[in-house]
Amino acid sequence: MNTAQELETDQYLTFTLDEEWFAMDIAKVHEVLEFGDVTQVPRMPPYMRGVINLRGSVVPVLDLKQKFGMGATTKTVDTCVIITEVDLEGEAVVLGALADSVQEVFDLEADQIEPPPKLGTRLDTAFIQGMGKKDEEFVILLDIDEVFTVDEVTAIKGREEIPAAS
Repeated sequence: MNTAQELETDQYLTFTLDEEWFAMDIAKVHEVLEFGDVTQVPRMPPYMRGVINLRGSVVPVLDLKQKFGMGATTKTVDTCVIITEVDLEGEAVVLGALADSVQEVFDLEADQIEPPPKLGTRLDTAFIQGMGKKDEEFVILLDIDEVFTVDEVTAIKGREEIPAAS
């Protein structure tokens, strides 16, 4: 890593799942929406909550808590959808990620990020970019491109193109 990279500061959007702090690179975030009505799509995995209409585009909404085995997200006044862009083999796919609440955007320098924890060879931690430290708390930095597998995103993308029955 050269000196310019070492001094780089990145901005992250922090959000909560249960009482745990997570963050994603702000460059991957398009916008944050209130969690409203979603249209359920039959035969989708449990973490797929449905789809929303975002200015005429169909956007799948995925429950990050359920994907991470933390139970389903319960709708509250703070529940929101983070509209993000995932890279799928060079193609940009827009997804909504459900979170209990969005906190803030904060700066994190490279020296404030620890590598992902080593949890053994059986657990896949490729979706964890690192562990950031904000104040005295750890923040799990997600690599949103790695959270969902190519097969999962392809299945979701294929289903959203099915026309609705009239």
